[in-house]
Amino acid sequence: MKVKRQSKLLEIIDKFEIDTQEALLEKLTASGFKATQATVSRDIKELKLIKTLSEAGGYKYALPPALREKNPIASLTSLLNDSVESIDYAMNTVVIKCHIGMAQAVCAKLDGVNFKNIVGTLAGDDTIFVLMKTESDASSLIENFNNLMQGR
Repeated sequence: MKVKRQSKLLEIIDKFEIDTQEALLEKLTASGFKATQATVSRDIKELKLIKTLSEAGGYKYALPPALREKNPIASLTSLLNDSVESIDYAMNTVVIKCHIGMAQAVCAKLDGVNFKNIVGTLAGDDTIFVLMKTESDASSLIENFNNLMQGR
């Protein structure tokens, strides 16, 4: 749940100019997440968010420039949205179809996130196979990916 919440938090600050923890909490709640101000505060600290100048002249939460590419979830989310055509599973194997030439990049980012219960990954030119421990794990991974890609 923490990964999903933090992913949604990153999506929210990317789409909206959020200037307070309270505003962030409201957006998370509106998106179906149950959290407290203390949870949002911890998430902000863990994600190393900063306040930066917004286009309107105020301040907003953002990832520091140095972390935009280092944050594995933000980076994976961006790559999934830009590269993935479909995701499905059969038994304990997840199959990710990508645009031609993008599977290895997506697979490398996926490996960097260290999702639980992934046994291994294999990427070709446009397809990734992800071997999960159980069918339930495969279903959960797809649900996580769909949550990450909600905004596409």
